[in-house]
Parts: sequence; structure tokens; C-alpha cells
Amino acid sequence: MTPAYAATPGGLLLVLAVMLPATAVLAMLVLGPRHTRLVALIALALGLLVALATGLQLVRSQAALIYVLGNWQPPLGIALRADGLSVMMLAVTAIVMAATGLFARELFGLDLATADGRLATSFWILLMGLWSGLNLVFVSQDLFNLYVALELLTFAAVPLVCLDGRGETMAAALRYLMFALLGSMLYLLGAGLLYGAYGTLDIRLIASASQHGPAMPIALALMIPGLLAKAALFPLHLWLPPAHAGAPAAASAALSALVIKAPVFLILRLVADIAPPGSAAVAGQVLAVLGAASILFCSVMALRQERLKLMIAYSTVAQIGYLFIVFPLAGVGDGTAPWGTIAWTGGALQLTSHALAKAAMFMAAGIVAEAIGHDRIRDLGGFGRVLPLTATTFGLAGLSLMGIPPSGGFIAKCLLLTAAAIGGHLWLALTILAGGLLAGGYVFRVMDRALATPAEPLLLRKPIPLRLELVPLVLAILAVALGFLPLEPFGLLQIGRPDIALAVSP
Repeated sequence: MTPAYAATPGGLLLVLAVMLPATAVLAMLVLGPRHTRLVALIALALGLLVALATGLQLVRSQAALIYVLGNWQPPLGIALRADGLSVMMLAVTAIVMAATGLFARELFGLDLATADGRLATSFWILLMGLWSGLNLVFVSQDLFNLYVALELLTFAAVPLVCLDGRGETMAAALRYLMFALLGSMLYLLGAGLLYGAYGTLDIRLIASASQHGPAMPIALALMIPGLLAKAALFPLHLWLPPAHAGAPAAASAALSALVIKAPVFLILRLVADIAPPGSAAVAGQVLAVLGAASILFCSVMALRQERLKLMIAYSTVAQIGYLFIVFPLAGVGDGTAPWGTIAWTGGALQLTSHALAKAAMFMAAGIVAEAIGHDRIRDLGGFGRVLPLTATTFGLAGLSLMGIPPSGGFIAKCLLLTAAAIGGHLWLALTILAGGLLAGGYVFRVMDRALATPAEPLLLRKPIPLRLELVPLVLAILAVALGFLPLEPFGLLQIGRPDIALAVSP
């Protein structure tokens, strides 16, 4: 007997969240380059409303939102389901995507007198494809459907990296593609093993199985490393710094803030929702070790970079490590419910604050490079005098990365540090503290150049519109504003978890 998915009010919003950007792509292809940007901006505005409506419906119902495609119950059909974590990710994605669209509006507009619109049209189409794939990852319950979503993300993200057509960005994109395809192959092998063992790829049906054979740990041992390659966790991070540093600033913002969060989200689903306690505990410990290594090693690498965007890219890999040390801190695999712990809330806040801060930081770096003509840190002395709002943006975003109050990063790291101290994980507590100090090193290095008095005044290559600087500034302010949330488990994250009532035989 299988647990049935009962469609809930508001479930159609999940379909709309996935199909809205996909429909925008079709509209762009039909209407042509003249209307591409307008279609994208309309879709982004509607997407914000859909995310808001989804969140309100979840809070009102206090239960997960469910939609069964074609009313065919799994395993024959596919179900979409959104709990509190999923809805949070839909909202963060909508906010960052909207900000990315407003930022890119100035950089990827269509000048009909001088351009044929290929670059602008490609950017907006790929951005919508990226958004659709992300939303599908956050609401899908079928492992093969999730594979399709991950591939959609890959084939939208890789062209964004090399949008300018330069040789170095083409090489970075190909390296990204190789890592992503390797990850996809491993993930698909693991999904095939699960299907052979359980006769279904639905997450809830697999999780509710009455017993688990050897296929489960083997499948997890394949799928999780495959997803780690896509998430760029140390030591599988080699593709990310050149890819994110070489992409256009608007693309880097979306890639760093959102795209690498999709495989992290899926790893969380596999370990917390599917894996039996023994396998979850082992996986959590291994992931925590890799996360700690990522925090320390990539923070040091960020300190050594000469280019601003490369420094921010290495910082991304370091900050992602905090999401993986959540597993042992939240007690994943020890028989308790991790979603009621402060570590679970700390991880979610780290994910959100990092998305906002890192998008703001990449946009700020893009403005600096656009205005001055380069992003060499040693030659940026005094850029805060000519771009004060951009320097303020970088500083506010840096507060969150360092974990300085009253930022969202402070609340996140404080919760994780508290969980480490309570749980006796001294090595993780020291890692969190060391990561904050190292982040302070590379953030203050840039701020020192921003506030320096150069021998010769820094000249802007081109004027920067005020509205362009305001977009990342708003994101940075939001990242700081998260710091005013209370230091306690976040109730939204517990809605819809767990939701497995019946058992099936494997």
C-alpha cells in the first residue's frame, strides 16, 4: 500500500512557478529580440507575486502544498510538493532573479541601431531557463524529474559563463560542463539503482519503504558525489572560480547565489528524507569534513587572489561549506527530527543570507569593472570615492559573509556555533570561527582599497547610472536585515516535515 498524494489548495501555484519562466522563453522566441527584455521583466514581476502567494498559502494551510500532475498518483505519475524549505527557496530565487533582471536591464538591453540582439536575447532566454530549472528542483518529488531539472540548469548555466565568447570563458565553461556531466552520470546511476530496488523514483515512496537493502547506500555513494561536483564543494570546486569570475556580472550573481544551491538542496533531501539513519549519519559526517575543509582552504585561496571577481568566486566555495556542516549539528541520522533544531534554522539562514550577499557582491564587482575597466584589487585604490554606493554595497554584503552583527550571516553562524558548542563539536566550532576571521581578511582587504587615497585620482571609464548601483545595494541591505530575525528555530521550515504516513515494501 502506498501513501497517496492528496492535492491541496494552492498546489497549482507550484506548476505556475515552474511554467511561468518556461512560457516566457516561448514568448521570447515568438515575439523576437525587440520584446525579449520586456517579456523577461514581466515574467520576473509575476514570479515575485507567485512566490508571495505560495508562501502565504503555505502559512495559511500549515501543511505542504501538493499538486499531482494529471491526477496520476506516483509511481505512475509525478507529484510536485513544497514544504517550508521549498517555499523559502522559491521566494529567495524569485527575489534574486528579479534583482538580476533589473541589474541586467542596463547591461543587456537591445540597441537596435548597433546590435542584432543575439547577446541580449540569449541572456534573457537562458536566465528564464535557469529560473524554471531551479523552481523545478525545489518542488519536484521524482528523482528522474530532478535529473531533468539539473540538466536544464546545466545547459542554461554553461552558456551564461561564456556569453562573451572569449577564449578563457569558453575554457571555463567547458570545464564546468565536464564536471556537471560527470555529476549527472553518477546521479543517474544512483537513481537507476533505486528504481531497480524500489520500483519507484518518488522520494516519499522510497523514504517510506519498510526496509532498505544494499542498493540504498550504494546509490547514495554515487548520487551524493555527483551532486557535490555540481555544487563545487572542495575538492570538486576546480571549475567554479574561473567560471563565475569570467561570466558577466549578472550571470555570476545568479550562478553563485542560486544555481549551486540546487544540488545542495537535493543532497539535503537525499540525506534527511531518503537515507536510513545509519547511512545518513555516515554521509553527514563525511559532508561535514568536506564542508570544513572547503571553508578553510577556499577562504585562504580567496585571500591570495589578485582579481576581485576571482576572490568573490573562491569565497562562494568557502561559504557553501557552512551548509554541509549542518548535517551533524542538526542531528541528521541520530533518530531525531533535524528540522526542529537551531542548526537547521542556521543552515537555512546561511543559505538565504549568502544568496543575497553574494549576488550583491558580484553585481558590485561588475559595476567596478564596468566603470574602471578592470577588477585588479591592487589598482582599485580609492574606488569608494568615485563609487560610494558600490563600496557600501560590498561592505554590507561583506558583513554577512564575515558573520558580523546585525547581519543575517551573523544570525546564521551564531546558530551554527551554538549548535556546535551544545553538541560538543569543538572542531566545527573552531572552523566556524576561523572561517569568519578569514572572511574578514579578504573583505577588509577590498574595503581598504576602497577607502585608500591613491597617488592619482581614480577616473571612471564610463558613468554608472544610479539605478544600477541601487539594485545590489538593496540586496545587501536585505542580507543585513535578516539579522533581526529571532535566535530560535524558524517555524516556517517545519511546515510539511515530515509528511510520510504509510509504508511500502521495497
